Amino acid sequence: MVEIGMGRIARRSYELSEVSIVASRRTRSSQDVSTAWQLDAYRFEIPVLAHPTDALVSPEFAIELGRLGGLGVLNGEGLIGRHADVEAKIAQLLEAASKEPEPSAAIRLLQEFHAAPLNPDLLGSAVARIREAGVTTAVRVSPQNAQALTPVLLQAGIDLLVIQGTIVSAERVVRDRDGAGEPLNLKTFISELDVPVVAGGVQDHRTALHLMRTGAAGVIVGYGATSGVTTSDEVLGISVPMATAIADAAAARREYLDETGGRYVHVLADGDIHTSGELAKAIACGADAVMLGTPLAESAEALGEGWFWPAAAAHPSLPRGALLQIAVGERPPLQQVLGGPSDDPFGSLNLVGGLRRSMAKAGYCDLKEFQKVGLIVGS
Repeated sequence: MVEIGMGRIARRSYELSEVSIVASRRTRSSQDVSTAWQLDAYRFEIPVLAHPTDALVSPEFAIELGRLGGLGVLNGEGLIGRHADVEAKIAQLLEAASKEPEPSAAIRLLQEFHAAPLNPDLLGSAVARIREAGVTTAVRVSPQNAQALTPVLLQAGIDLLVIQGTIVSAERVVRDRDGAGEPLNLKTFISELDVPVVAGGVQDHRTALHLMRTGAAGVIVGYGATSGVTTSDEVLGISVPMATAIADAAAARREYLDETGGRYVHVLADGDIHTSGELAKAIACGADAVMLGTPLAESAEALGEGWFWPAAAAHPSLPRGALLQIAVGERPPLQQVLGGPSDDPFGSLNLVGGLRRSMAKAGYCDLKEFQKVGLIVGS
């Protein structure tokens, strides 16, 4: 703890950029490394989920990521469930962002598009297309809309439900203008579902542990923070130092494992992961998998055509994100972004290949063991 003023202390925390992996065991061949992991009944060959934003995930993107061994999470409250001509709406949005350097112009248009009501038929159709392709189907909803939208998604045949917001607690207190209303109790809500639930984000040990106790199959750490894109720090004063937050959630996972006599809850890191090195460090800090945003926005399959924005950018009264162009010109296929080959020396391509090589250099063969690798903090 450090004293920031008389009677006020704060905890020192660390970003992923401040820690490094210590390779102290016998090295191995990257061919001997497994990046497979399992979330409830669903096995994935790579520890990569797509952040649920219209900038990335269309049904086609989710299908391709699923084919490559990852999980594409569709935004159940995004444009795909509101507009039949979603590609045309995205094109208008990108044109506005390109022509007007002031970010508010594109944000106003995004808010306008999101003001259209959700169409259960459009949303159900998108889910059905993913399901029919034979890959795991996951959809994100916000805590405030989880009760209303989940029946539609269950009817459409989702495999996994993701309840995600900037910060999610085990119980969400909701009151109307008259002071009435019932809180959303995630433990009760999750217990009544037949599909596994992933919930988050969290930024501390206590909230992570409380979410694990709700019966969630996975807990998301962070809110997808990306420099130049997300603005929750500027708007709310909330930021997530990912190295510390992941390690704290991993500690909560161990505590909950002992508490329950063996129930394992997966920790998913979402934020400040842009390169294969940062992906490796997130796993080393204790994450089971990562949610990626801007790295996947470079791919040819991304719906945003090289642009990225978070779901929170569309908030009707308090947007917490901007549109940022990530890639210009010809974009690599998702296969190359994840599995190579790479001609980029800074780690933005062959993300999983970089993770494999890091694990092999450190002497580890699987993700769970790699969570025990040594770490050091730079000065």
